[in-house]
Order: sequence, then structure tokens, then C-alpha cells
Amino acid sequence: MLIKAPMGWEIAERGFTPEDVYLNRRKFLAAASAGALGGMVNLLLPPASAAAKVPSPAVATVQRLLSAPRNPEFKVDRPITSERVAISYNNYYEFSDVKDRVWKLAQGFESRPWQIEIKGLVDKPKKIDVDELIRRMRLEERVYRHRCVEAWSMVVPWIGFPMKAFVEWCSPKPQARYVRTVSFFKPSQVEGQRVTTWYPWPYYEALTIEEATNELALLVVGMYGKTSPNQNGAPIRLITPWKYGFKGIKAIMTFEFVKSRPATFWNTVVPNEYDFRANVNPSKPHPRWSQATERVAETGERIPTLPYNGYEKYVAHLYKV
Repeated sequence: MLIKAPMGWEIAERGFTPEDVYLNRRKFLAAASAGALGGMVNLLLPPASAAAKVPSPAVATVQRLLSAPRNPEFKVDRPITSERVAISYNNYYEFSDVKDRVWKLAQGFESRPWQIEIKGLVDKPKKIDVDELIRRMRLEERVYRHRCVEAWSMVVPWIGFPMKAFVEWCSPKPQARYVRTVSFFKPSQVEGQRVTTWYPWPYYEALTIEEATNELALLVVGMYGKTSPNQNGAPIRLITPWKYGFKGIKAIMTFEFVKSRPATFWNTVVPNEYDFRANVNPSKPHPRWSQATERVAETGERIPTLPYNGYEKYVAHLYKV
């Protein structure tokens, strides 16, 4: 009798949602009529013990999310993390520094209506409602690895539009070398901003223009075939899968194009632990833990961390001296 001993990097099948099941769920959702969309948005979330409030976007936005095609360019040789885990295990210090409390505290957050401001070195500064921005952009689904700086990871089917298309729409001036992003400041709605007053709220991040226009950079407005819940960054967040997760700023309110490198939140708070680039690098340990391996959030198994989180061919050229 052949007995197979699992390798250390293999992921047990018992803990994840198979991709074919996930895809069938998307087809089921896509078949729903517009009149039933309000109920369908909540249908596949975990029970009340793990679910959080889902934003209420325009019906047209929900329809577009349901029909967003998957981009076949980005393949991941790991299972998609179950939706239940992805929406209930979150780092979001605006709400709490306890991951499994975030979804509960996010229920009262008002992520619609939502105005986005574009300013700085652009031809025409402007403000736009998030649903109007979504209407202007071509949505697609991308399955990406997600690697936290704390050495845990997921695989998530995000829905959004390339940041490159957004940057081009903003029409930055030639002098613009960086894109600075700023999140919200609503202490009346979020516990973390009321309690952790020593942090320099609101959260802020930045990318070089080259990073922002790289084909991997994605502005996310949905996941798992529907709109993102509040705890995952609704109504719009950034995903840069070759970087540690803290670069993926959530609930963005401002995009500012600037000439000089701006400060970033965690590099300001703890500069010896979090640098500006924050590229996933298994050979460079965090001051308090190794980055050589990562813990799969769903199964608890340890697997090797890949340089640039497995996206080296897309981004390594950005960092050559």
C-alpha cells in the first residue's frame, strides 16, 4: 500500500473552498435579477457570528461586480481562501488591533456614499463618487496571493480595475513621481481612531509612479463575486500583491500626485521595522520575526515565502539599481 507523506509546503484540502465551488457560486449570483440583488449580496456571507455589514452600492455597481471576468494572466498554485476566513480575519487598526474583532466593529461604518478626491500635480483636480468611478472603469477579477508583514497569508479573488488605468484617467503632470493615498478620519464611527490617538490618523501610504502603473497594482472594489465588506476596505482599496499587506491602504478618500517621496504611516510610526518599499523578501527578516516562511491563515500550515510574493517576473525590474 502506498502511503504519501505530505510535504511541508502542501496545503490540506479539508480547510479550503474548492475553486469550482466558488466559480459555481458566482454563476448563481450572476443569474440573480436586479430586484433580488439586495438579498443576494448577503447570501454567501458567514452566519451572523462571523458576518459584517455589507455596504449598499448602486445596483448597477453590484451587477458589474457579479459579471466581472477573471483575468487569466494571474494564476496561483494554491487554493483560494474561503470567503468566511477572508472576511473575518483582518488587520484594520482604525477599528481594532485584534483581527477577529474587526468585522464586528466595522458593521456601523458608513462606506456609502463615498467621495474620492484627486489632487496635486494633475491637469485638473476633481472629486468623484466611488460608484461613478466604478462606472467609468473596466472591472476584472484577479486571484492574488496576499502576504501580511506578520507572516500570514491568504489567496483572494479580488475585483477591481488596474491602477494604471486610474492614473491615466487622473492625467498627472510630468513632474509627478509619486502617488500619495489617504484614508478616512471618522473617530465617531471607528473605535481604533478614538482609542489609539497616538497614531497619526488618517492612514496614509504612497507608491512611486512606476509602481502605481505596474500591471499588478489593482484598485479593489469587490471580492468573491460581490462588493467588499467594510472590514476588507470598502468601498475602494489598493492591492499590490508583491508588497506586504500594509501597503494596501483601505477605504481611500484621496489620491495626491506629488514630486517628492511622501511619508507613509508605518514607516513614520516604526521606521526601523517598516520601510517605504515593503517588498516581500524572505531573506530579509523583520526585526522581531523571520520572513522566510508564512502561515496559511486558513489551515495554520507553514509554507515558504517567495521573493516578491511570487510576482518577481512582473516587478523585479522596478528595483534594479
